[in-house]
Amino acid sequence: MRKRLIRTLIAFLVAMTAAFIYVEKIYHWLVRGMDEQLVLLGPSEVMWVYMIIAGVVAVTVTLPIAAYQIWRFVQPALPDGTHRSAMQLIPVISLLFIAGICFGYFVLFPMVLQFMQRMAEGQFQTMYTAQKYFTFMIHMTVPFGFLFEMPAIVVFLTKLGIVNPHRLAKIRKSAYFLLCIVAVTITPPDIMSDLIVIVPLFLLYEISVSISKLIYRKQQLLSQAEGSIS
Repeated sequence: MRKRLIRTLIAFLVAMTAAFIYVEKIYHWLVRGMDEQLVLLGPSEVMWVYMIIAGVVAVTVTLPIAAYQIWRFVQPALPDGTHRSAMQLIPVISLLFIAGICFGYFVLFPMVLQFMQRMAEGQFQTMYTAQKYFTFMIHMTVPFGFLFEMPAIVVFLTKLGIVNPHRLAKIRKSAYFLLCIVAVTITPPDIMSDLIVIVPLFLLYEISVSISKLIYRKQQLLSQAEGSIS
């Protein structure tokens, strides 16, 4: 375990160093839609902003490496039939994380930001600090990277026999309720914003259930075939 953690940490540091080299270009791309420059309240704040941008890029790059190291660590305990399928999930995990980040950045973040700006228009003089702006952006994007991992997690747990489509269907109402709480918590207080977030989360859950059904059915057929042979 220690060896896996060290390798993952080294990969993260290398990715963060590489991202830091291009952090100014990334910063200018992220603030390309701003009418005014962001404000710094202290000399060290620019370093905090650059570090947090490089950190998010490094997490995205390191995620498949971390998933691979976790797979290698748990591989001896996995059933023989799950080794290949677990390995195939690693690129899927990366793609789902990037998809979640993109959803948060291109859909949720501008929607919430415009809502806040409309609330302040004509009543307050808006002046965004760099730290507050990027903290807000990260809160609107990074959590969705992890939420979009739902199908990959369900696939892996189904292959291990921990969950099955019957259990997922049984807890559907509770899962929907939790997803609604998440959506309402991170979106502005209007029904359209809530729906824009709730619908993709519900779809992710239903996709997870459908994939679990396919895997579970395949496992049942394989077990029946092995039973008939024996």
